[in-house]
Amino acid sequence: MTLVILAAGMGSRYGGLKQIDPIGPCGEFIIDYSIYDAIGAGFDKVVFIIKKENLDQFRQTVGQRIENRVNVSYAFQEMDTLPAGYTCPPDRQKPWGTAHALLCAREYVQDPFLVINADDFYGRDSYEKAAAFFRDLPAKKGNRLQMAMCGFILKNTLSENGHVARGVCRVGKDGCLEQVTERTKIQRNNGKTQFYEEQTGWTDVDENSVVSMNMWAFTPEIFDLIERYFPAFLDQMKNPLKDEYFLPYVVEILIREKIADFTVLPT
Repeated sequence: MTLVILAAGMGSRYGGLKQIDPIGPCGEFIIDYSIYDAIGAGFDKVVFIIKKENLDQFRQTVGQRIENRVNVSYAFQEMDTLPAGYTCPPDRQKPWGTAHALLCAREYVQDPFLVINADDFYGRDSYEKAAAFFRDLPAKKGNRLQMAMCGFILKNTLSENGHVARGVCRVGKDGCLEQVTERTKIQRNNGKTQFYEEQTGWTDVDENSVVSMNMWAFTPEIFDLIERYFPAFLDQMKNPLKDEYFLPYVVEILIREKIADFTVLPT
């Protein structure tokens, strides 16, 4: 099983390689804990999606320390990797988002795989549930692909040091994802859990909501689907310098069009 780690966007979010800042008592990184838990759950291949200029630093820190335990590959998220007929605005500095990042790893992934953020801690239980889903991966239901999302309770994922980005989910009675709405700024304000949007300001959100932390169990068909919907995103975006092609944007389409079911794996 393959673990794909999204790590190309950290420069814009943190002003540096936060993932390579040690946090553990012996100099461990968040990525170390993620990979350790994934290996323990049975994953044997890791694909890092990074900026090309960060390759040497990743190899010297994370990569070299795990290469004797798992197969390691590096994919590069590059601004000019766009559908035919599209070009990157010359002033754009922000990466194109998580769906675009995943598309850049296409050549390294041939089997069902798990996607995570490099800067989030998920816990061993999440990896074990994803691995169990892959081991018992159901066949298509009708024409619908079968994929999954690890779901977390919002209040357990908030930070004491500012806002977080989460996909707020609606889960059906059958345990499948019905809707995921990306909220890029969620935090506690005066005892309330709220999200912020420029048009509406701060709005309350149920802290017991199931949320996505971008831990997705995909099958390889996802790559063709991400590619299919990318031009529509580019045509409709309002801010060519900052809008991002997020994985939840694609997932929403797949659910709405009945192309795929996403089992929510409670954690």
